[in-house]
Amino acid sequence: MRLAFLSAGTGWHVADLQRAAVARGHLCQTVDFRLLSAGCGVASEGWAGCEAVVVRTMPPGTLEQVIFRMDLLHLTNVPVFNSPRSIEMAIDKYLTTARLHQAGLPVPRTFVCQTAEAAQEGFAALGGDVVVKPLFGSEGRGMMRISDPELAWRTFRTLERSGAVLYLQETIAHPGWDLRIFLLGGKPLAAMRRYARGGDWRTNVAQGGRTAAVALGETERSLAGQAAALLGVEIAGVDLLQDAAGRWLVLEVNAVPGWRALAATCNIDVADALIAYVEDRVR
Repeated sequence: MRLAFLSAGTGWHVADLQRAAVARGHLCQTVDFRLLSAGCGVASEGWAGCEAVVVRTMPPGTLEQVIFRMDLLHLTNVPVFNSPRSIEMAIDKYLTTARLHQAGLPVPRTFVCQTAEAAQEGFAALGGDVVVKPLFGSEGRGMMRISDPELAWRTFRTLERSGAVLYLQETIAHPGWDLRIFLLGGKPLAAMRRYARGGDWRTNVAQGGRTAAVALGETERSLAGQAAALLGVEIAGVDLLQDAAGRWLVLEVNAVPGWRALAATCNIDVADALIAYVEDRVR
């Protein structure tokens, strides 16, 4: 089988996928999202001749560029993992949270708006202690915890002037760690706890958090599977957080999940399992 890995050049994850694919007897190529072109009768896809496409990352770009890249994924007849529709839903934090909430899955209370005045009202409604997140983003970048009204106002006004959507969630009192669960086809492959670095509230490994392998209970397995299935994400990283009352909340569903820390923590070849999953789905 010939596979295409869509990315922004080469990196650790692309190299790991290439290693696993070649070891399983496949041909593979890396396709840079930024270099794609297409047409009607005059050009071909960058993955012509491939039997499956794995989306490894979506590099930053203008609205037009991102829409064009997603257009290509929607139009191709080649199986794409994850599907373009599931990527569009999962990459948008508000759409993800709203879909989960509408389906009855537990999520943090959330307020989303476009003006500083509205954000100040949401700040008060959420208890005056919130986490402000970029609508699109990963690895904990751009996240802020704010509990001071004056700082909140200045932050909200700055974000409004930059044209950002203001995405606020209540701060959840938690035990200092959360869960990252990696799923293939709705079934957990591995899971780890992510502990916040001393003095920080973020548990993201990219922000210095440490990890430990964990055996999942039925509640966590079921909740992660439901969240991934609801968004149609086949290769998923689901983040769960336990509140002070012991209730599990879904924080995020990642449609382009990393696994470098997970593979090392759980001593599992995630890339091999991912390629094997694509094999089963395509053949």
